[in-house]
Amino acid sequence: MQKEKIRNSILLLLTAVIWGTAFVAQSVGMDYIGPFTFNAARFLIGGTVLIPLIVYRSKKNPLLKNQTLEEKRKNQKTEWIGGVCCGIALCGASLLQQMGIQHTTVGKAGFITTLYIIIVPLIELFFGKKIAKKIWLGAVMAVIGLYLLCINENFSIGKGDFLILVCAILFAIHILIIDHFSPKADGVVLSAIQFFVSGFISVIGAILVENPNPAAMLDAIVPILYAGVMSCGVAYTLQVIGQKNISPTVASMILSLESVISVLAGWIILGEALSAKEIVGCVIVFMAVVLVQLPEKKK
Repeated sequence: MQKEKIRNSILLLLTAVIWGTAFVAQSVGMDYIGPFTFNAARFLIGGTVLIPLIVYRSKKNPLLKNQTLEEKRKNQKTEWIGGVCCGIALCGASLLQQMGIQHTTVGKAGFITTLYIIIVPLIELFFGKKIAKKIWLGAVMAVIGLYLLCINENFSIGKGDFLILVCAILFAIHILIIDHFSPKADGVVLSAIQFFVSGFISVIGAILVENPNPAAMLDAIVPILYAGVMSCGVAYTLQVIGQKNISPTVASMILSLESVISVLAGWIILGEALSAKEIVGCVIVFMAVVLVQLPEKKK
């Protein structure tokens, strides 16, 4: 069990690295196409990439071959319910993130998104789960860091920062939905369904709001492919698999390291620099993330 937890933690860390660098792709993609169009393309690509893997695993997995018809129907029902719920939450969170990233820097977007480290335990508290003291201390530190990162001299928050803030709430819900369904369903199938659900919703939005331009999509093909294949097809699947037998609060902390990667990627690739005040905010948030992952002393 301990080895499995270590392996899953590594998978979640790899997910954070891919997501952190994907912020750059998302930002560059917005130079050519709208948020609905970008999400529609990347999520449909992400779901399509997983189909061969699903077919291969279904033929090689002896447990799937030996299932009764009733067991197959029950599992499929769980996968579809979980996939639809995950897809709706993912679509809303990603859309707000894409809209917000047009009005703020890659680094700030990455750190504001990590607000789900506070929202996850708060939601769990309403369901009667006990939260460790270090989690609350880390949450307070994160709030202070996010204040330094987001609030300007006029004590107001920018449009882009606010949209990313709301997206963090939906990502917290997404994490908890995965925590509920991942032990009961095939992680890869669940991931593929959520991509197609999110992709088809985004297609409808793109047609109604943006009038997608094929030429513009071709110009944005590199960021679309990176976000679709790596951020969706690879990273979200690693998240679903990695969250098995790991506390959703701990999982959210590991995943929140994408914020650090996003700042580095934005600085190195896009040349986006943060002010001294914003850097201090980033450091405090990072310290909060490290704090909550420290093992507790055994009594």
